[in-house]
Amino acid sequence: MADDDSSVNFRLRREADGLRGLAGRLWGRWWVKLLLVLGVLAGIAYAAFFALFARDLPSVDKLRVYEPPLPTNVRAIDGLPIHSYARERRVELSYNEYPPLLVRAFLAAEDKTFFEHHGVDYAGIASALWDNLARNKRARGASTITQQVAKNLLIGNEHSYSRKLKEAILAYRIEDSLTKPQILELYLNQIALGRNAFGVEAASYAYFGKELSELDLAQFAYLAILPKGPSNYDPDRHAERALARRHYVLAEMLRNGFIDQSHYAQADAEPLGTVPRQTPKTEIAGTGYFVEEVRRQLIDKFGEDGNAGPYSVYAGGLWVRTSLDQRIQEYAQTALRNGLLRYDRGRGWSGPLGHADITGDAWLSTLLNTHIGLDYQDWRAAIVTAVDSSSATLGFANGETGTMPRSAAQMPVREQGGTAFAAIKPGDIIAVAPEGDQFALRAVPKISGAFVVEEPSTGRVMAMQGGFDFRLQAFNRATQALRQPGSTIKPIVYSAALENGMTPASIIVDGPFCVFQGARLGQKCFRNFGGSAGSGPHTMRWGIEQSRNLMTVRAAAQTGMPKVVGLMDRIGVGKYPPYLSFALGAGETTVARMVNAYTILENHGQAHQGTLIDFVQDRHGKVIWPENWHACEGCNAPDWNGKPMPRPVNRGKQVVNAMSAYQMVHIAEGVIQRGTATVLRDLDRPMFGKTGTNSGPTDVWFIGGTPQMIGGLYIGYDTPHGLGGYAQGGTIAAPIFKEFAVKAYEGLPKVPFRAPAGIRMVRIDRASGKPVYGAWPTADPKAPVIWEAFKPESEPRRVFHRQTPEEAAAAAAAAAAARAQAAQAAQAGEQRKDSDFLQREGGIY
Repeated sequence: MADDDSSVNFRLRREADGLRGLAGRLWGRWWVKLLLVLGVLAGIAYAAFFALFARDLPSVDKLRVYEPPLPTNVRAIDGLPIHSYARERRVELSYNEYPPLLVRAFLAAEDKTFFEHHGVDYAGIASALWDNLARNKRARGASTITQQVAKNLLIGNEHSYSRKLKEAILAYRIEDSLTKPQILELYLNQIALGRNAFGVEAASYAYFGKELSELDLAQFAYLAILPKGPSNYDPDRHAERALARRHYVLAEMLRNGFIDQSHYAQADAEPLGTVPRQTPKTEIAGTGYFVEEVRRQLIDKFGEDGNAGPYSVYAGGLWVRTSLDQRIQEYAQTALRNGLLRYDRGRGWSGPLGHADITGDAWLSTLLNTHIGLDYQDWRAAIVTAVDSSSATLGFANGETGTMPRSAAQMPVREQGGTAFAAIKPGDIIAVAPEGDQFALRAVPKISGAFVVEEPSTGRVMAMQGGFDFRLQAFNRATQALRQPGSTIKPIVYSAALENGMTPASIIVDGPFCVFQGARLGQKCFRNFGGSAGSGPHTMRWGIEQSRNLMTVRAAAQTGMPKVVGLMDRIGVGKYPPYLSFALGAGETTVARMVNAYTILENHGQAHQGTLIDFVQDRHGKVIWPENWHACEGCNAPDWNGKPMPRPVNRGKQVVNAMSAYQMVHIAEGVIQRGTATVLRDLDRPMFGKTGTNSGPTDVWFIGGTPQMIGGLYIGYDTPHGLGGYAQGGTIAAPIFKEFAVKAYEGLPKVPFRAPAGIRMVRIDRASGKPVYGAWPTADPKAPVIWEAFKPESEPRRVFHRQTPEEAAAAAAAAAAARAQAAQAAQAGEQRKDSDFLQREGGIY
């Protein structure tokens, strides 16, 4: 048997056990490989989606601590609101403060399933996507309230499909981080609703003039239509469209069971009931210059918008307590305005307030865009829409129209001639006031000025008027206009002399005074007002009371001009070179600085910087400025508890010797009693002050007051030119202050100026300055014997003065003759001028 050479090969395979074996068996299946590939592709797609849409999205965590931009609210000295600084008017509320019907109205209008979805309404998205693709329009619609919060607060308002995807992602994240009420609170506080109102509470004021809690169902429904486009449903221009949309919202509320049929029918039948666009109620007329200066200071300190930090003026929600006294502000404003009108009366019409080209019937928008307005009495700004031979047709900012007849515009045109009516043309914006059922032209004064009132013990500015009307001229002449103060600088010059050895009784020669200023400038000779060469030696007091220039420059030269301008710098008037002309007011300064300087003199030389802001609180009530601020515990207690009285910390800086400052105030009381401001004497209260008239004259001044408040003003043209040779501080500026003071000081106690420790009051002869025996000061302003204030050991040697019988009889006869002369003048209807005595004494500067 032959051998069998066939062979059989065997391969043995040992299968793995466990997971490895299972994985191997699965890998052999085609569908497993397919699933793996699809998973990898899905991961790549997710990574790409994240890279494109989700990677750089903002964190929703900041919504937990989100604080919406809020306006800064300004309050007066009594705590009442007077203004707000806002680009977005908003009042922040919590969810519990929203009426339930309001919430339902917004849900019906914007997101019916808000409490059911998790941030995204898929059915709505599909419908909107189909609509956008079919009609080839931009991405719109189907945004839930949560998506709108994401858009408004986190990613912006870009119109694109990518933005919609980002909204959806953020909406999911927001729903995971916040509760539904928290989301609604963000939405209702943030949403823009037109008329510069953001959030529903601000919109309630803007459209209905009421708080949200006072609105009814129909008004809630109107607010709910506004997120779709406030301008589309403006109640003035698109009332029918607004009513139709409101009807839709009410019907949706009925369909969703939010209201019943009776409520629906009643609300649907109501008119819109909105109010005209109006100035926010916290903006008080007449405070424009003051609150604008506050705004400037706040911006310098905290910045303007949210990019500047959490306490910005237009987003930080600050609460600002100011020193504005609305009563004092009204008196200062009225007195200054009346004074400007008195001076300007009879000089003619100075032209229109502005001009704008009118296109067709669009005069209303043209007028509104000029932002020209008036808040003086019943005056109104009007745009001339048409002119014919007998009348002009006027349009007003509230949409009303009126007529101005030719006869009501017959004042001459200043410096041109002809009548104002002949010069008026369509597009002119003019000032008018009602006369019967028509209007008459009014002339806004071309001259201007400023008035500041300050509390001397603290430096708090109680009133500030920087011109005739802030709405016409925002330039604040109280703080921004640099003017020559004229003789109002003299009390500061003489204060420097008092600090350096002179006394109120020092004899100074009122005579020619010349100085050599170098080869280039030559010799400079000074003169008194009116060119008077002088009247010989007199006391310092007389020189101030009669405002003698020659005595002032002589005293400044004896003191040393470096010392004089050094005091001007310390007291805050300005930095000047040591030239004698600056002793007569040649240096430029502002009314606010001069008033503050006088408060320092009254306050015994202790300086408090003039302030408009008492303190600033953040939106949570914490005082953030001034730094290290502490409330005065017990200062506002209604009753004394028997413990030591609270005393606020005095942070003043001593810049003038206390006794020298009081001496100057005591001297300047004589300016009121027998000097250049005797027009104020019949106010019959302790008062000091000084008039000022600069060369030209181009400006006239008065600054002065009492221990309770000190005020100061000037009037002059913005481009300086002569006011007329008759213009003087005592005849124009002081009467303006008097009109203010009559009302401002009414009811205030007559408080004398308090002398500091060490002052010695001595009876002196008013003419010679020598102390006297045998006679006492009287109430007569021109009494020969007066009280004078001296520093210790500085009073002159005393002399004995006793009236002889002949002198007493002569004085009595002179007094009787003066009384008879005054009675005769009154009977003849004559009016004695306050300047008569001054002219006899050589005039004033």
